[in-house]
Amino acid sequence: MGDQDPSFPSFEPYPFQRGAGRGIISYTPLRLRCSKRFFIFAQLFLLLISGIQPASGQDWDGIIITAADFQALQAFKQELVDPKGFLKSWNDSGFGACSGGWLGIKCAQGQVIVIQLPWRGLGGRITERIGQFQSLRKLSLHDNVIGGSIPSTLGLIPNLRGLQLFNNRFSGSIPASLGLCPLLQTLDLSNNSFSGTIPTSLVNPTKLYRLNLSHNSLSGSIPTSLTQSPSLIFLHLQYNNLSGSIPDTWDGNGKRLFQIQSLTLDHNNFSGSIPDSLGNLNELVELSLGHNHLTGVIPSHIGSLSRLTTLDLSYNAINGSLPDTFFNLSSLVVLNLERNQLDNQIPAGIINKLQKLSILNLRSNHFSGDIPVTIGNISALRQLDLAHNNLSGEIPASLDNLPNLSALNVSYNNLSGPVPTHLARKFNSSVFVGNLQLCGYSASTPCPISPVSPSPETPKKRGRKLSTKDIILIAGGALLIILFLLCCILLCCLIRKRSAAKAGKDGQATSRAVTAARGEKGVPPTAGEVEAAGGDTGGKLVHFDGPIVFTADDLLCATAEIMGKSTYGTVYKATLEDGDQVAVKRLREKITRGQKEFENEVNILGKIRHPNLLALRAYYMGPKGEKLLVFDYMPKGSLATFLHARGPDTPIDWATRMRIAKGTARGLLFLHTNANIIHGNLTSSNVLLDDNTNAKIADYGLSRLMTAAANANVIATAGALGYRAPELSKLKKANTKTDVYGLGVIILELLTGKSPGEAMNGVDLPQWVASIVKEEWTNEVFDLELMRDASVIGDELLNTLKLALHCVDPSPSARPEVQQVLQQLEEIRPETATTSGDDGAAAPSASDDKILDFSSK
Repeated sequence: MGDQDPSFPSFEPYPFQRGAGRGIISYTPLRLRCSKRFFIFAQLFLLLISGIQPASGQDWDGIIITAADFQALQAFKQELVDPKGFLKSWNDSGFGACSGGWLGIKCAQGQVIVIQLPWRGLGGRITERIGQFQSLRKLSLHDNVIGGSIPSTLGLIPNLRGLQLFNNRFSGSIPASLGLCPLLQTLDLSNNSFSGTIPTSLVNPTKLYRLNLSHNSLSGSIPTSLTQSPSLIFLHLQYNNLSGSIPDTWDGNGKRLFQIQSLTLDHNNFSGSIPDSLGNLNELVELSLGHNHLTGVIPSHIGSLSRLTTLDLSYNAINGSLPDTFFNLSSLVVLNLERNQLDNQIPAGIINKLQKLSILNLRSNHFSGDIPVTIGNISALRQLDLAHNNLSGEIPASLDNLPNLSALNVSYNNLSGPVPTHLARKFNSSVFVGNLQLCGYSASTPCPISPVSPSPETPKKRGRKLSTKDIILIAGGALLIILFLLCCILLCCLIRKRSAAKAGKDGQATSRAVTAARGEKGVPPTAGEVEAAGGDTGGKLVHFDGPIVFTADDLLCATAEIMGKSTYGTVYKATLEDGDQVAVKRLREKITRGQKEFENEVNILGKIRHPNLLALRAYYMGPKGEKLLVFDYMPKGSLATFLHARGPDTPIDWATRMRIAKGTARGLLFLHTNANIIHGNLTSSNVLLDDNTNAKIADYGLSRLMTAAANANVIATAGALGYRAPELSKLKKANTKTDVYGLGVIILELLTGKSPGEAMNGVDLPQWVASIVKEEWTNEVFDLELMRDASVIGDELLNTLKLALHCVDPSPSARPEVQQVLQQLEEIRPETATTSGDDGAAAPSASDDKILDFSSK
């Protein structure tokens, strides 16, 4: 991988498709032909006598760079510091500059149109002679260490369309001359050290649609010209020192704006109120004004932004209550109002309308009254923070029904009564503390037992209250009764077990007798061991090898907690009587095959063992047709939960993400090559994580147990979640290449931190990533947690992104095999030690097949 180019030299709807040829021969303008003829022939003569070959290794195609651009490139190179030698191909003769021999240079008719050198470790500064490139369309130098100021001569380039200088060390002020570029579309100067004010002339170009000046030290106010631009779509000014009030002129100079989709002004020093005119931005998807000094109320006009998915007003001094117009924000996914002065009740009706909410943060305000019961209707809710308010009453039982809730905090309110049972088990006591009358969330806060009310005749007959002695006697009697009932229950269980054991000795089946003969629980049964359940249960339990031994009665009497539902059935966490935990999938009735076919296939699945596959430990077939599959229980849950439902203080480093990606690839490779199984539904929800965050693929082979109609529903569900390969809409049958597509989407999840189930601007995750890469905004693809270490892992991120996009290529034939994907992942980030597992030997490595060649895709 070290020889591969980590930049993206050409972009199609899906990157890495072969670009156009370089066969166009450019001709020098007529007025220059005579004056340059000698220069051209002199170059050719020198090349012939010196034996210089094109840097690209290809025959020269006749393209000659103009003298002016050649001189400008020499000056450009002279001002840069190139510690890694990337610019060695820039020779002193100019040969190959416009025929692909010079790294990062593209030409048209002998004139430079693109200079693209990101992620090269370049230092130095940009030469003032940059203005000589009169045909330059794109200058991309992002993610280097170039410093100094931006030359004002950049504003003299009439054809400049894209300027990407983010993630460097530029300083000084932003030159106002950039506003003289009439065709400028994208301008990204983020993550530098620019100071001074934002030039008012910066948005003079009528085509400027993306402006990112974030993460600098800019001061002053927002120029009114920015708020009236008819073309801006993305305006990012966060993390600066901007001050004053936010202009109330977002009206397109009297004309309604239909362009801006993302407006981020957070982490500045803005004061005053939120302008009403923001309500005119009816295409707005993201509005972030957090970490400022804003006051006043939330304007009702915000409620007209029906497309809004993210609203962040946190860490301000906003007061009042939520406006009634919030009813209209039905697309809202993130609502963050933390650390303000909002009061009154949380409106239950408004909350009930926000059915797409994933994050609701109302922490550190002055909300009072009850927690709305309607919050329990928002099934998509993952994070709920109501801490440090004045809420009272009980915690609604409806919160127990939120299937995706992974983060909850109601601490330091005035709540009372018992905590709903499921919430008390799922979350630790820290999320409930500070509520003096709240009980039942820990062993130290038990809820009081309601005393037995005396009968109405008692005061008449006795004429006095019960004494302390009487209370003690009554309590003692009650305790004796409870102990007597427990003894009866234990005795019944003992008799029942003895009866079952006796039935086993009489010759029903081998498993119960074999289990008894084994003695201690620590000795697992052998593969395929059968227990015919006796007593009232009936049915058949088949054990495969595993660390936990249990009977059918143990399984059927276990405490069960729903973990999730799918097309195949419902998954439970089952806690056996002795405390052991297993995962049990109860298959939906009427969608499984007949008994004989089912048993043949499930016995094959039960013998599959690999460190990166979730082992099937047993299955149970009940007398009424019910079918249960028993697996190891994974406490860390699925990759989807691990990645998308964590708190902001729980980062996931690159090494962990790569370990998960490689583990998933190893498991899929074993399924394809050793088990001859197509997964057909590979999603991040079906990749589980053990205590060491090793990946284990679940739900493999289940299609063999199901009817054709059930498997078609699974494919449709995968499409709804964003994992279905495009060809499945016609073929309706999964294969190895559709599994590779799902693996590619999972790798994109790990890189971006985004869920494929949430459409980005109306497109799925692979299309969104491809579009961002095409626009040369590659750094915005990666999860911000990973970008903090971009200087160290930058090449690994880019090469992994290339591989993932190769996996999700729309054409199945263009996708690699799993074996090649694993080999690429291992070369991108070699492992220092062999990963061990609890089932089977060490994971197989990829073979020595030819490495994927991205240079030709």
